[in-house]
Amino acid sequence: MAANLRFSTAIEALALMATEPEKFHTSQALASALATNSVVVRRLLSLLNRAGLVSSVKGPSGGTRLAKSPKQITLRDIYRALDVGELLHQTAQDSVETRDLKKTMRGVFRKAQKCLEEELDSTTLNQLLKKSGKKAAKPATESCTVQPEPSVPESVSAH
Repeated sequence: MAANLRFSTAIEALALMATEPEKFHTSQALASALATNSVVVRRLLSLLNRAGLVSSVKGPSGGTRLAKSPKQITLRDIYRALDVGELLHQTAQDSVETRDLKKTMRGVFRKAQKCLEEELDSTTLNQLLKKSGKKAAKPATESCTVQPEPSVPESVSAH
């Protein structure tokens, strides 16, 4: 899956979880809502879990939910969690004719990458939801139902 597609899919999955923060979301349910394969969702959730953005619980009543408030998760956090690398790339081959041009391009690409990351850092998941007309639900402070303890598995299991 292309890096930018993984990024937008991860944002959408987290946004869905933010609308029902107390619920443990299965990868199958998220995949269905995102019109993608549950394997894709599980891979993304594994990376997001490793970054501390979500927590997962195994088992029949398990799933994944946000580990932080949507107000605390920036788009840059998500971007970095996916380890998408640099936005712009160049060919590895250098020639006498293109060496100076490539050096100049690298500088422009670094500046564009920095601007992108600064913009992503200034936008939280909560702000994105508000701008789209959705609202992140606030987690209940006290719950009468017992929730399973979140675990931090090596990888997210098939839910």
